[in-house]
Amino acid sequence: MNFAFSTLGVPGMEVRDVVRTAAETGCRGVELRAHPEEPVHPGLLPQERRSVVREFAAAGVEVLAVAGYARVAAEGDDEAVYEELYRLVHLAADLGAPFVRVFPGGGGRPQDDADATAARRLGAAAEVAADAGVRVLLENHDSHPSGADTARVVAAVGHPHVGAVWDVLHSWRAGEAPARTHGLLAPYLGYVQVKDCADRDDPTPLPLGAGTLPLGACVAAAGPDGWFCWEYEKRWFPGVPALPGLLAAGRAHVEGLLAGGSR
Repeated sequence: MNFAFSTLGVPGMEVRDVVRTAAETGCRGVELRAHPEEPVHPGLLPQERRSVVREFAAAGVEVLAVAGYARVAAEGDDEAVYEELYRLVHLAADLGAPFVRVFPGGGGRPQDDADATAARRLGAAAEVAADAGVRVLLENHDSHPSGADTARVVAAVGHPHVGAVWDVLHSWRAGEAPARTHGLLAPYLGYVQVKDCADRDDPTPLPLGAGTLPLGACVAAAGPDGWFCWEYEKRWFPGVPALPGLLAAGRAHVEGLLAGGSR
C-alpha cells in the first residue's frame, strides 16, 4: 500500500517540515496543495522548484500530485482555464509528480453544458500533459460529486492522460455506494482520497476510523496496489486536531482495513 497526505491538512507548513513529517510517519508521498498561500504553487521560480525536488528526494518521499484549483466545467472564458491547467501541468512535471488534481466547478449550469465544457478543456490539456508525462485528474467534487458524474466527463475526453481522483467523502454524501463508485472510476483512477467524518451532514474531519464514513468498503474496493491520500481538511476546519500526530495511526488504520478490517 502507498499512503500519502495532503498539505491541506498542514496549511502553510514549510516544505522541509512537510517532508520530515511524511518520512517520520511512514508516508511514502505527499499531495501538494498548489495555492498561492502555500509554499509550493505555479509561481515558483525554477531554482525554487529544484529546491523542492531536492528536499523530497533526500528523504525518499514522492510528490504524489499537485492539487490545483482549476475549475474545468465553470462558465466563462476557456483561455484563462487553459492557462491555469498548463501552469499546473508544468509545475507537476518540474516536481516529478505524476498527477495534477483539478475540480469541475460547474456551479448551477445544466449538466450537459458543464460536461461539454469540462471535456473540451480537459481534452485541450491532454496532449500537453502527455508531452510532460503527467496525468490530469478530475476529482468528484462540487457540481460532479459522484463517480458517475466524473466518469461521464472523463469518458467523453477519452485520453489516457486525463483521469480521476476518487474523493470518498463526496461520493458517499451523494448517496453512491463505494463499490459502484470504484467500478465507475476504476478505468480512469489515479488515486483515492480517504477521509472520515461524523455523518453525511457534518463533514468536519475526524481521525480515520473515528467516524461513520464506510472507509472499509472504499478501501476494499480500491485494493492494495494504488495510492491512498488522506485529505484532512484542517485548512477549512482550523479547530480540529493537528494532522501530524494522527498520521501514523491513520496509515495503520488503512493498512488494517486492507488486511480485512471491517471499518
